[in-house]
This record gives sequence, C-alpha cells and structure tokens, in this order.
Amino acid sequence: MTVDRILPTDEAHDLLDLATELADRELAPKVTGHEERAEFPREVLRTLGRAGLLGLPYPEEYGGAAQPYEVYVQVLEILASRWLAVAEAVSVHTLSCYPVAQFGTAEQRKLLPDMIGGEQLGAYCLTEPQGGSDAAALTTKAVRDGDAYVVTGTKAWITHARTADFYNIFCRTGGPGPKGISCLLADRNTPGIEPQAAERTMGLHSSPVAQIAFDGARVPVERLVGREGMGFTIAMSALDSGRLGIAACAVGLAQAALDYAVGYARERHQFGRAIIDFQGLGFTLADHATQISAARALLLAAARLRDAGRPYATEAAKAKLFATDVAMRVTTDAVQVLGGAGYVVDHPVERYMREAKVLQIVEGTNQIQRLLISRALAKG
Repeated sequence: MTVDRILPTDEAHDLLDLATELADRELAPKVTGHEERAEFPREVLRTLGRAGLLGLPYPEEYGGAAQPYEVYVQVLEILASRWLAVAEAVSVHTLSCYPVAQFGTAEQRKLLPDMIGGEQLGAYCLTEPQGGSDAAALTTKAVRDGDAYVVTGTKAWITHARTADFYNIFCRTGGPGPKGISCLLADRNTPGIEPQAAERTMGLHSSPVAQIAFDGARVPVERLVGREGMGFTIAMSALDSGRLGIAACAVGLAQAALDYAVGYARERHQFGRAIIDFQGLGFTLADHATQISAARALLLAAARLRDAGRPYATEAAKAKLFATDVAMRVTTDAVQVLGGAGYVVDHPVERYMREAKVLQIVEGTNQIQRLLISRALAKG
C-alpha cells in the first residue's frame, strides 16, 4: 500500500525516495539470508551512512543532513518495512550519536563526521542485568584515577555490543541515585571492554545483542560527556528521541505485515471467494489499517513538537506505547490471516510477529511508558 505523505520540503520528498530505493535494492533482497545466518549487516549500514541516512537529524557542520525529526522518522519507517533490524540499528546508532552531538565538547564533536557518516558504529550502554527499567539504580562504576576513569561493571542487552566502534557508557561516578551518574565515550579497542557472547533472541537475529563486561577499562578524562553527574539527564533526554525512532520502526513493521496480509487475502480463495471479501477477515484488516494510520499520526505529532522545540516527552511515550502495541496486534493477526502458511518461514509474517515483540520492550517497556504518561496526567 502506498502511504500518502505530506512532507515539509522537496528535499524531504527526495530523501524518502532515496530511502525507498535503497530499501528495495539493499535491504529487501538480503534480509532473509542475514536473518538465517544471524549475520549483522555492517556493510549495509555503511551504505546507508554514505548515502547520508545515518545523520539525518544532525547539523550539516558535523556531516548531517539537518532534517527535522518529522522526516527522519518517516525514513526509519520505510527502512523498517523492509528490514526491521536495519531500521533499529539506524535508530540505535542515531541515539548513540546524541550525547556527543548535544552535550559534547568541541573536541569531542570532531568525532561526529565519522560517526554520522557510518564509518563508526555506536552502542548505547545503559541497561544492566539487574537494572533495566530502574536506570537510576545502575551500578557500573567509574573511579577517577589520574587522567582516566577506571570503569568496572556489566551492561546488558546492548545492541551492537560486538560490532560497535564506540560506546556511550552510563556509569556511577558519584553517590546513589540519578545525580551520581555520568556518561563516558569509549573506543571499542579500550583494554578491559569485553563484549560477551551474543544472546539467543526470539527475533532480530541479524542484530545480535550481548552483555558487555567492563573490567578496569581506562577511559580518558577528556571523554567525559557533559559534566560529572549529568549522565542521567543525558540518558533520559536521548531516550525521548529514541522512543520516536522505535515508534517509527513499529509503524513500518506493522505496515509491512498489513500489506502482506492484504495481498495474500486478495489472492487466497475459499468457498468461491477471495477471503478478503469475508467480513470477519476484511473488517480485521480495516481495523489494522486504521490503527496504523493513527499510530503514524501520533508519531508525527510528537516529532513535530520536538522539531518546534516544545516539550514532547509525554507524546513520545504515547507514540512508542501505541505504535508498538499496534505492531504486535497487526503482526499476530497477519499470521492468522495466512493460516498455516503464516506459521512457516516461507512467508515473512512469522518473522514480523517475532520482531514486533521486542519493540514493546526496548527504549523503555510499554509499562514504563504508561507510568510516564500517568505521571504527566497526575501533574496536570
């Protein structure tokens, strides 16, 4: 199904056309093989970087495209409709560039062109084995020792853990609670940074996640991003933007599932009729189309608030919550539309269903999104 979009500029139209062309040429033909081999598509990310799609929301002076989030999230949606793991990788990498771009020193920002250009891939190290939703309770420590911080601890569920070139490490440099957390930028070849074996996940096999052990890793003092004690503020600020990225991924995945289910339902005949003509199935697909349009509208409304410099955190939480729940519902029902055919790997809907689940978990579980929204309501 062609999505009728209203875009702010001719350049934005060109970017979405480019994203569609690359998605059809570089993503769609490769996804099945990479998923089967659990092989991360590093070269695909480089291709997207060289095409300018990894730095869309960042300033031109750093090699970015200076595009509004309204445009960036729609590019993500297109990528996700062909290969969710790639779209999620773009979202995570964009998130990983945020601390330096927004809070870094002039010297640190000299690193941005390689980051944004895709030559350097980033990882965002916040979650820990015993502390997922309660990020303020993280225990990874960084102790000042002369001209370096010595980092000790473990991070969990880190996207790009084994393939990243740089890590944003959120660690405790002070006392308990959010005010004791700082952010360090570390190179992958730093001694004492030890990515562990990849987790065996339900979906996103081509984007393996893993724990990272920090065993006395020395990170130079000049790699402190912002001031000591600013880490939690940096992390939460970045996650507001990251939630828009995940919502965009969810919309793209849901659209792909709907398009496939509709195509199948038009061709599949039972009792002398195309199964889409049976109201029990046709009405389900109609509900899905409506919910996807609503999710897209909610996402774009939040992105436009961000672009206007207005508070958007609560709207980002709503978009992430609604879009990912819609993706789970649509992909699950797409399997049902195909019946037995939906349960085999010959059709992509079984993969879509497995992939949708993780979107309800990453960048803050949907229970956390409900908590954030309810707190905003309580404050009035």
